[in-house]
Amino acid sequence: MNKYHGFHHKIPSLFLFILLLLLLPFLFIVFAGGVMLAFTRLGIPPTLAYTLFWVSLIGSSINIPIKEWTREVYQIREINFFGINYRIPYHGQKKTVLAVNLGGAIIPLTIVTYEILRLSNNPQLILNSIIAMIIVATICKIFARPIKGLGIAIPAFIPPIVAAITALIIGGENPVVVAYISGTIGTLIGADILNLHKIKDLGAPIASIGGAGTFDGIFLTGIIAVLLI
Repeated sequence: MNKYHGFHHKIPSLFLFILLLLLLPFLFIVFAGGVMLAFTRLGIPPTLAYTLFWVSLIGSSINIPIKEWTREVYQIREINFFGINYRIPYHGQKKTVLAVNLGGAIIPLTIVTYEILRLSNNPQLILNSIIAMIIVATICKIFARPIKGLGIAIPAFIPPIVAAITALIIGGENPVVVAYISGTIGTLIGADILNLHKIKDLGAPIASIGGAGTFDGIFLTGIIAVLLI
């Protein structure tokens, strides 16, 4: 009877795996719809919004190196050999590469530039965006924490919620644009740029601003902030 126990135990895991595979297309459609809705609310034409979505998606895997740090490392490594622990000193160099993610940082910054140029005849809205950006950057700086081997981390829900609330309070006639600009630039400055000096001492192999590395969430922060309005 015991030989069938493992088989029955694997059935729920297999079912969950198949269920996840079936849900993936639905989840992708929901995600794509949310991004497209956010772009449309920002006044971006549908064709351009569609293009930006796919460029952001594909570009999320592209990191562009902009700086590299090398530091001397001295540490003790423990090796277990036949039940005996040996402490072996290690001396060498570790590199940390600072990169900018195409889809997660460059595309959002391009959209911010587009919005600023589009609304350049509305100085009050630009001023509101700058004030909101400073507020978001300050909050991000307060909550950002250095983590060894990873980089700078911040609770994912804080930047978009702060950006959305700030935009609703001071956004005036167009809180959507204020939410996006403050969420994107505020997070970039508060969580990333103001903490760059800490990165080289954290031992992270790559710090990718806006991508799958040390920094994450610039793209999603702007999108979620817009959807919360």
